[in-house]
Amino acid sequence: MAASVAASGQAGAQARMYALDPVHTRVMFAVDHAGFSRAIGTVSGTTGTLRLDPGDWSSAKVEAWVPLAQLELGDAEWNQAALATGLLDAGRHPHAVFVSGRVEAGDGGRLRIHGQLTLRGVTRPVVLDAVMNDVRRHPLPPFRRTAGFSAVAMLSRADFGISAWPGVIGDVVELRLEVEAVAAPDARFSEGLDPPD
Repeated sequence: MAASVAASGQAGAQARMYALDPVHTRVMFAVDHAGFSRAIGTVSGTTGTLRLDPGDWSSAKVEAWVPLAQLELGDAEWNQAALATGLLDAGRHPHAVFVSGRVEAGDGGRLRIHGQLTLRGVTRPVVLDAVMNDVRRHPLPPFRRTAGFSAVAMLSRADFGISAWPGVIGDVVELRLEVEAVAAPDARFSEGLDPPD
């Protein structure tokens, strides 16, 4: 049975700080395209901070900054349309930001991560169904300790005020995330103010 734990303001004794790896962290999204297919896009370059002790999820926290300008739908015109005012409005809101809160830890590394997603200037609760794939020393130089996760979530674009083109773009958006984070003792949370360097 999953154990529900509340995120603590202080890290546990064994908690480590990690920095999200923007090269090996990727957000994929899929949304209905006029009933014909599901349009699929990706966003690369996510940065952020993770506090993790696999033995004590009460100290866990993640903050992720997703740079919307790095969205890729496979077509330059579609990329531009998605970033325009009627949809993501990336000119005024260049990042999507997720900050975790409560974590429910289950068997086999499975997690439910409750948090707040800010997109297009609107903040809504989102739950990530995640799996911790591994946490260990990376086999390639510089051999840093690395944590890896996979996660999925569903959201409504209307919840974030993204209502343009309802006959062409579906409301429900599926998110899939592949995340790697490397040990970084000096990593700090920005508390939603500015993306990490």
